[in-house]
Amino acid sequence: MNRSFRFQLALRAAGAMALALVGVSAITLVALRASLDRELDASILNVASIQAASLTDAPDGEMHFHEWDLTPDEAASLRDLIRYAQVWQADGVSLLRSQYMTSDLPLDREHLSRAGAGELVWVELDWEDLAIRSLYYPLERMGEAHQRHVLQIAAPMQARNELLSRVTAFLALLVVLLSAGAFAGAWWLAERAVRPVHEVIGQAEEIGAGSLDRRIQAYADTQEYRRLVEVLNTMLSRIHRAFEAQHRFTADASHELRSPLTAMRGELEIALRRERDASEYRRALESTLEEVIRLSSIAEDLLTLARSDSGAMQPKWEEIDLAEIVQRVGKRLRPLFAEKGSVLELQVDGIERTWGDPVLVGQVAWNLIDNAVKFTPPGGHVHVSVRRSAGDVTLTVTDDGPGFQSDPRHVFERFYRADRARTRHDSVAGTGLGLSIVKAAAEAHGGEVWAENLPGRGASVSVRFPHRPPEKPGSGE
Repeated sequence: MNRSFRFQLALRAAGAMALALVGVSAITLVALRASLDRELDASILNVASIQAASLTDAPDGEMHFHEWDLTPDEAASLRDLIRYAQVWQADGVSLLRSQYMTSDLPLDREHLSRAGAGELVWVELDWEDLAIRSLYYPLERMGEAHQRHVLQIAAPMQARNELLSRVTAFLALLVVLLSAGAFAGAWWLAERAVRPVHEVIGQAEEIGAGSLDRRIQAYADTQEYRRLVEVLNTMLSRIHRAFEAQHRFTADASHELRSPLTAMRGELEIALRRERDASEYRRALESTLEEVIRLSSIAEDLLTLARSDSGAMQPKWEEIDLAEIVQRVGKRLRPLFAEKGSVLELQVDGIERTWGDPVLVGQVAWNLIDNAVKFTPPGGHVHVSVRRSAGDVTLTVTDDGPGFQSDPRHVFERFYRADRARTRHDSVAGTGLGLSIVKAAAEAHGGEVWAENLPGRGASVSVRFPHRPPEKPGSGE
């Protein structure tokens, strides 16, 4: 993980923290402002009730306010606590005002008219150098003498505004500090969290083609990274096995290709050492032709397996009759059976139709029967059965040969010819790739292949083809 990604991660964490704090701060400010306004309104309303009652206290009916007896200096120092009061006539004429006022409160005639109609009216105004909150309080409820009078009570909002400003500044500073802390913490956590990844990457980068047997050890016992290390080591194991198989395959292919080339070179060199008659040249050319045929067969088989390895062996799906394909292959191999004096026995359980690629299925049948007849002793039998089970069709080829001398599972490996008992004379030597092609073709159809030794003498190879149509018949998918 590079620094830019860590920076982005830390920035996102800080941004999320800042966004959350801004939201909380906004809610806090709104709640605080509403609380302060309620307290201020309650104070103004309480003063309005007291002053409205005091207007009718005098026996002579003269209006006056209950006010503190303060000097001008004291009044100036308590300016934020003083509630200013003024009585208006419905036509806007001032009848009485507080002793600490040097000028009338600002008058809004629309609000005055509404208060004169009996409504409590709140308004925020600017007066002299103060921001004030004012209440128009109708006095008609105090008696007939005040039916056309309205009491206006005003309170300075400076203390309330200053408190909101201080709280706003504090919350802004808190947002900045906590966001910076979140950024620093996220940066530290990101660095700490990805350090094991860097170590795992470092060990993975040190593993090359010559050291595929090594495994990643960093943080293999840490719960958070155990699964990652296990997956990487499993992948390395698969790559190692594939690399080793490819290495063996290359070595075997080189050996198989070198043998016929060496034989061809020897035949040609001998033929060219001196002048020979036509029969000797013909014999040399025939021997060379056999090796060329063998080279062509190896090349074709290698190309087939290369297509399988690259995923290009995709069956061209169509409905096929497996028994009919086996019969056609048997007719093509009739000369080989006649040469060995062997007998081909075909057993079919009804009409065995399934889905598959007729070319690939034919290649499977050819390789299996050709392989069986070459390992069957003269006069032996090759038994081929096609049978259906619940969800598939199985092709089984059995011979009378010596069987597999080692684990039958190895016979599907490329160039595997370790069983000397089943190794043929050089005149009929194969490529060692036939059963590998059978396995690749079966797997391309979604089937499976297996081999086994039979009791007594002989070997059997079976291929199972799933009996189900593809999603798009004939599409090649």
